[in-house]
Amino acid sequence: MTVQAESSVRPPSTTSRDGSPDAHADDGYGQGHDRPLAGYLKVMTAYAAVVGTAAAVARRRRIPLPTRIGPYDLAVMALATHRLAGLISKDAVTSPLRAPFTQYEGVAGPSQLNERVRGEGMRHAVGELLTCPFCLGQWAATGLVIGTVFAPKATRLVATTFAAVGLADFLQFGWAKAQQATES
Repeated sequence: MTVQAESSVRPPSTTSRDGSPDAHADDGYGQGHDRPLAGYLKVMTAYAAVVGTAAAVARRRRIPLPTRIGPYDLAVMALATHRLAGLISKDAVTSPLRAPFTQYEGVAGPSQLNERVRGEGMRHAVGELLTCPFCLGQWAATGLVIGTVFAPKATRLVATTFAAVGLADFLQFGWAKAQQATES
């Protein structure tokens, strides 16, 4: 279940290989390893743009923000975030979404793949995001919260579906472990 990032060693420069300013030129951050800091900045900028746009649209439409999210909704969102991030980052069925940014390395578990991030710059940064369920969790949770603001009933239905599938996954693993214990 380990995702290994491909890295190369190159001397510090003032531009990246695609000619754009290199966010880590001569600063010693990467210690000789090519880290796609400019790509990370672009990914963070995209995230901030999504959140900022959603906030601006909500304000313009005078959509009130929830005063609080109750414990039930928080639990459903947490389970849905876990399942959605896992679906995008690890499931075999979503591998076409990751394929431009990763290379298949093998099966990691039931319906899960091991993939190696490939490329450099923005391609590498997006590959790291798409293969990291912890990283995608932020995006998934943000999408669910934005959905709660704009379409609370539909979002709750979708989140409940993902939460139910996530719980079912845990039950399947528990069942399989119990079966293995009785066969031993």
